[in-house]
Amino acid sequence: MIKLEQKHIKIFSVAIAVVFVGSVVALALTQMGGLTGGTASAASSSVGVVDFRQVMGQSTDLQDANTKMQLAVEEAKQEFESKSAGMSDEEKGNLYQQTQEKLAQKQQSLIEPIQKKVEAEVKAVAESKGLQVVIDKSAVVYGGTDITQDVIRKMAK
Repeated sequence: MIKLEQKHIKIFSVAIAVVFVGSVVALALTQMGGLTGGTASAASSSVGVVDFRQVMGQSTDLQDANTKMQLAVEEAKQEFESKSAGMSDEEKGNLYQQTQEKLAQKQQSLIEPIQKKVEAEVKAVAESKGLQVVIDKSAVVYGGTDITQDVIRKMAK
């Protein structure tokens, strides 16, 4: 067995401490992006952010879809009232559930094409700006290139 003297143990402990401190400093520098590269990499970010709720809210297509959906709800309400007149509570519950399912399908059929159009416009704007990734603005705490207004302008054309 190797016999270690007190002097060797101290040297070994100091060496381990130096390696540990050095690795912590190196890790900190890489997380900060180095001393000079941090701000340069943020300025040339390839990540975009977009406020999908704002883009969808300003879409004329969505306003048209909302109008169609309101009409569908009124029609469903009238249909439910006329069909449920002589039904039991259980039958009314089943009819109500079927009506809700039909309305949900109608809403999905109205919204899905608008979402696809918004996604296509986001992709087009992102490609024109050289962005590789676009994230919903609500998921971003800091950073990224905001392309919301560019997408809204493109949707308005």
